[in-house]
Amino acid sequence: MTQDDFELPPGIGPHNDRELELMLAGTKPMAMFSDAVHVSDYFPDAGFAPHVAAGKIIRVEEIIPDTPYDIRYLFFALPGEEWRIEEALTLRRNLWAGKVTDHDEDSRRMGELLGYRAEDIEAFIQHSQR
Repeated sequence: MTQDDFELPPGIGPHNDRELELMLAGTKPMAMFSDAVHVSDYFPDAGFAPHVAAGKIIRVEEIIPDTPYDIRYLFFALPGEEWRIEEALTLRRNLWAGKVTDHDEDSRRMGELLGYRAEDIEAFIQHSQR
């Protein structure tokens, strides 16, 4: 099922499929994409590539080992916002290591790092608790 197959509640995913557009406009500081390695071609490398090459966007990729498939994370950040990638990677590493004790707080922080508004973050948390 893809996002096109259902309607998300208001406030959830307002950046989906608009990450590059929002970053180039300077209104989104960081984007994150993830999926199991060898499972998906979800990653928008090609669209971001010219902007990465021009130095307008920073790209960081990390593979986190897992069974049965490793997890690929792809981050993009505006110059000067690279610290967000480092913090987001720490959150993801802790998640996969089983070190997260408060998943809602983890989600809130990730939402902040991704540049979501507080009300959108809360809408996501409320939706995910259902």
